[in-house]
Amino acid sequence: MSDTSPDSSTQSSFLLKHEFAIRRFHSLTGIVPLGLYMCVHLATNAGLLNGAETFQRSVFIIHSPGKLLPLIEWTLIFLPLIFHAGLGIWIAKSGKSNSSQYQFTSNRRYTVQRWTGFAALIYLFLHILHLHGWFHADWWLGMIRGAGFGQFAPYNAGSSLVIAMQAWGIVWPIIYLVGVLSCVYHFANGLWTAGITWGLWVSPEGQKRASKVCGAIGILLTIVSLSAWFAAISPNAEQVEKYREAENRMYEAAVEAGFVDANPEKRSEPVVEDGQENESDED
Repeated sequence: MSDTSPDSSTQSSFLLKHEFAIRRFHSLTGIVPLGLYMCVHLATNAGLLNGAETFQRSVFIIHSPGKLLPLIEWTLIFLPLIFHAGLGIWIAKSGKSNSSQYQFTSNRRYTVQRWTGFAALIYLFLHILHLHGWFHADWWLGMIRGAGFGQFAPYNAGSSLVIAMQAWGIVWPIIYLVGVLSCVYHFANGLWTAGITWGLWVSPEGQKRASKVCGAIGILLTIVSLSAWFAAISPNAEQVEKYREAENRMYEAAVEAGFVDANPEKRSEPVVEDGQENESDED
C-alpha cells in the first residue's frame, strides 16, 4: 500500500508536467523581484555608514506610499519569496544527481546553492521576526517585543536598528552575517545557474565568462553587505542618541512637508516624546 495520497500525487504530477516553465519562472523570481530587492535593501542599509540622515531619508522614501505599502510588499516581496522558497524546496527534494552533466567544481556550486538557499530562508524568517515581528497586530507586537523581537521603528530607523542588533550580544550579528552572506552567494550563483536554465550560456567558454561576471557581482555585493552589517553593529550608545535626535528632527520636517503621514506607531519612543511635549506645554 502506498503512503502517497492522491492529492500529493496529483500535485507532484502537475509540477513534473510543467517543470520546464516552473523552473524558469523560479529562476526569474530569484532575480526579479527578489534579487533586485536584495541589492537595493543592502545598499540602503549600507547608507547608515554615512550617518542616520542618509539612512532615514531612504526609509522615508520606502514608506512614502503609506497605506499602499503593504500591497506593494506582498506583491513584490512576500508572495514571490513564498513561491521561490516553496519551489526551491521542491526542486531540492526532487533533484537528481548532475555528476554526468557538470564538472566537479560546478557540482559543488550546485550543492552549496541548495544549502545557502535553506540558510537564507531560515535567516529571512528570523530577520522579519526580529525587526518587523511578522504581524503588525498590537497584541502580537506587545507580546514579542519583551523577548527582543519586532524592534525596528521605521521613523527612528538607524537608532532602532542598532539597538535591535545589539540586544542579544553577539547572537544577532552572527546570525545576520551568516544569513546575509548566504543570500549573496545564493543570488550571485543563482544568476549563473539562471543563465544556464534560460540558455544564455551553455558552452564551457560561455559558462566560464559568466562565472567571472557573477563572481564579480558576488564580491561587490559582499562588500556592500559587510558595510551594512558593520554600520548596524558598530555605533555606541552616544552615537545612537545622536541618531535618534537627527531622526526626530527629520520626522517632524517630513510630516510638516507632507512627505510621510504622522504615525507614532512607527517611532521608537512616542510615549516619552509625548511626555516631553506635555512638559514643554506646561512650561
